Amino acid sequence: MRNRIATLSFAAFVPIFLQPLPAETNSESERLEKLERAVEQLQKRNADLEIEVHDLRKRLAAGTAVDANGNQRPQTGSETKRLLEKPIVTEEKPAVFVVQRGPEIKLTLGGFIQANFEDGDVSAFEGRFGLTALKDRFRLRRARISLTGEFAEQFDFKVEGDFENSDGINSNRTAFSATDIFINWHQYPWAQLKVGQYKAPFGLEQLTPDTTLFVIERGLPTGAITPERQIGIALWGKPFTDIWPEQKDLLTYYGGIFNGNGRNTTLNDNNNFMLAGRIELLPFKGELFGQDASLKLGADVLNSRDDAGTNISQSLNLKVNADGSLSPFTLPGADERTAWGADAWVTVGPFDLIGEYLAEDVDGRTVAGKPPGFKDFDPSGWYIQASYFLLAKKLQGVVKWESLEPDQVDDDNIHSLTLGLNYYIHGDAIKLMADYIHVWSRFREAHPQFGDDNFDEFIMRLQVMF
Repeated sequence: MRNRIATLSFAAFVPIFLQPLPAETNSESERLEKLERAVEQLQKRNADLEIEVHDLRKRLAAGTAVDANGNQRPQTGSETKRLLEKPIVTEEKPAVFVVQRGPEIKLTLGGFIQANFEDGDVSAFEGRFGLTALKDRFRLRRARISLTGEFAEQFDFKVEGDFENSDGINSNRTAFSATDIFINWHQYPWAQLKVGQYKAPFGLEQLTPDTTLFVIERGLPTGAITPERQIGIALWGKPFTDIWPEQKDLLTYYGGIFNGNGRNTTLNDNNNFMLAGRIELLPFKGELFGQDASLKLGADVLNSRDDAGTNISQSLNLKVNADGSLSPFTLPGADERTAWGADAWVTVGPFDLIGEYLAEDVDGRTVAGKPPGFKDFDPSGWYIQASYFLLAKKLQGVVKWESLEPDQVDDDNIHSLTLGLNYYIHGDAIKLMADYIHVWSRFREAHPQFGDDNFDEFIMRLQVMF
């Protein structure tokens, strides 16, 4: 410490000593007088430095140090001396992080939760009344978590699962189960290859993500006729991406081959496959009446040969019961199905108008001399949906009118009218939804002995995405 003080003293003295003296001095006494004043200044500076060092020692002695485990502890005198002789260095503990094992260049973890409150004639819009009626309930509709990623080799993937509750249709959906699991090769935007489990390309409303629907639940025609998730392979793309980049969304096509008997099963019901395809056109995208506007058109086709025991209404209900209510249609015998659909979506600023028509022919097949056990039927349905933002990007009103004809008995049509309000707290990430649904059954109207033919339900939903 004394060496450091001496060094500081010398450093302070040098500039004083080296100051130029006046060009002319009268005598030796004047020079000695000047030297004495310089020595006095040097002594004063040394005294000030000693006071500062004394104060610094006190502060360090009262301070704390950090041990090897990151815990604070008082410093000892020897440590104080060492700290005065060298800079204080605090070693930071390394942060905890996860590194992917493979060559991914991008990984995203996300998910969402949808919680419902359902009151009145619950799920009557699905044909759940009479024999299949449900009671008022709180419902954890969906709780999903997903991992998406991208490889440098032009691959992307998605792994998504749902913490499922029994929905009364598939009793085995009561634990964590897969929804989407696929790999997509996207090197060529006009010819991408998708392999795994995902929604077969059929139906506009079915292919619209759960989190971006304008109504709380998809309609009865969509649930009864579209194939939902399947395991298979599909070729899809936007053929104008390279040759006409500014119109890359003008045409999008999808074509796939699937097992045809639903998700989360490794077995096919037979040696035949489901074929499904869809074409989307975007003939107009620009401005109309000074607002952003677009017109989107779509068409679908599907063919499948199914064996006995296959559920052909994957999402909702199709089979007509004795009282006109509906339940899942599990084939008693083999069939061949051909389905098709057409849809349109018009957007003008805060206004959206969507319409879709779906139809299917279900024809029985005799296999190994065994008849199908049911009559051929041709279900069909449609919906028209209009929505408008009452408050820009915040409060949205929705009206939807839909109909399904199962075509299994006379007057088995079911119609519904939905009035909804959506409040976007933070876009689709945090959203409140409320729907009132009025349903009426033509069959029960024609057969009053079965009871009520008009039903009302109120549904609320909180959605949070992360």
